[in-house]
Amino acid sequence: MDYRTYEPDSDLKAIIKCYWTLEGDESDIQKQVIVPDGCMEMIFHFADLYKQFLVEDTFVIQPRCFLMGQLSKPLEIEPTGKTGIFSVRFHPDGFLPFVSFRMTQIQDTAVPLTTLFGDEGQMLEKEILTAKTTKERIESMERFIDRQLQNKEVGDKIIQMTLQTILAENGQLSIDGLSKNLNVHRRKLERRFDTAIGMSPKRLSKIMRLQAALKKLLNAEFDSLTGLAYDIGYYDQAHFIKEFKEFTGFTPGEFYGDHIQLSTLFYRT
Repeated sequence: MDYRTYEPDSDLKAIIKCYWTLEGDESDIQKQVIVPDGCMEMIFHFADLYKQFLVEDTFVIQPRCFLMGQLSKPLEIEPTGKTGIFSVRFHPDGFLPFVSFRMTQIQDTAVPLTTLFGDEGQMLEKEILTAKTTKERIESMERFIDRQLQNKEVGDKIIQMTLQTILAENGQLSIDGLSKNLNVHRRKLERRFDTAIGMSPKRLSKIMRLQAALKKLLNAEFDSLTGLAYDIGYYDQAHFIKEFKEFTGFTPGEFYGDHIQLSTLFYRT
């Protein structure tokens, strides 16, 4: 698999974390586990489509072009043939200016772009899928985003400040602590997160703490899994194992032993 990331235009860095592409042939076919990272993504399959597993061995075929809502649990996918993906990875609050509904409504859901944007979504799909290069795809995407953002306010200052704190603390600060630091009532903060992010600040904090643990695992920056658990802010190893399995489907030992190479490919930069 050939995985590459690209920087957005400087004017869009407040909402877009990066663009990425993934290409591979049929010999690369295997199930992939995508771990929640707090970011929503707009996905374009310009080759064959992917299966998205639901429970046990049941699955659906993903749309060709869609927005993936916030993941609250591990997502299992599998290519049906050749892989060709172009994707836009938004910051946790980056998709807020584009819709008027609560983001929690599309959690763990692949929503076709035509459902979200109608004819404009269909036009974007055509431009991305017929483009010959990644550069052309990025240019089409940025033109679309510029049109969508006209006369719209980008960002929510309270949400942005909360996100900055969660990221700086690797998700270790309690929600009561966040609420007190920002002088915002906890229920108000939770409602704003439901709308802007698509999950509660508590769950996002858990995901960010898990991502910090994954980074150390992938870079081998730990002496033992027990030491890693305490370093990241888990109460004990049992707490670490429980939350790790909740978001990855594996214990830390299983993940590090059998899935580390695969996870390097899909780790959220």
